[in-house]
Amino acid sequence: MDKISPTIENYLSLMYVLELDKEPVLGVHLAQLLNVTPPTVTNTLKRMVRDGLITMDKNGTRLTKAGKQSARTVVRRHMLTEWMMARILPWSKLHREAHNLEHAISSEVETALFEELGHPQTCPHGNPLPGCEEAVAAWIPITETSPDDVVVIRRIHELAEYNAELLEFLESKGLKPDAEAIVREVLPFNQTVTLEVEGQAVTLGFASAQQLFVERRVLTH
Repeated sequence: MDKISPTIENYLSLMYVLELDKEPVLGVHLAQLLNVTPPTVTNTLKRMVRDGLITMDKNGTRLTKAGKQSARTVVRRHMLTEWMMARILPWSKLHREAHNLEHAISSEVETALFEELGHPQTCPHGNPLPGCEEAVAAWIPITETSPDDVVVIRRIHELAEYNAELLEFLESKGLKPDAEAIVREVLPFNQTVTLEVEGQAVTLGFASAQQLFVERRVLTH
């Protein structure tokens, strides 16, 4: 890990998330998320191939065993750093600030944080630490719910964390992990979902709503 630059670590973590979702790793998508130009992505990927972190062929771009191991470490340190700052920063700013600090976390600090935090399985946004994917497997996107469902927000997808404006909006409306909501409308024809959170109606487009994963609450009578 000490030999891998912060720039490469950023690519590794993104590719790890995409592979978990079985999404193709596309240069244009990486460029958008990392806010760099496509030629920059191309050059960086070539270096990663050279260093044995990824493979690129007609079947796509994939992490090698070494690349995946490094990526898991980056993601884990990022998430633990988010928890470390959760008591002093707004929830919507945790990803950005952890992104700046994760590269400086040593294995010793990583282990100490994991112990101090009580072995968390998810980050403050509800995404699973590497190896804990089963903990979130049963949660579904809000777009798959039905009107009048009572749900608990459990997870904001990793890729949504790269959208600072979306995170700030969700936080301002109370749409954070452990918040309860009532699904009022799911309208495929205009691609919107309307929720009621603490008596307030909040409407999301499908592009954003599908990044929010929930657990249906079973009501007892």
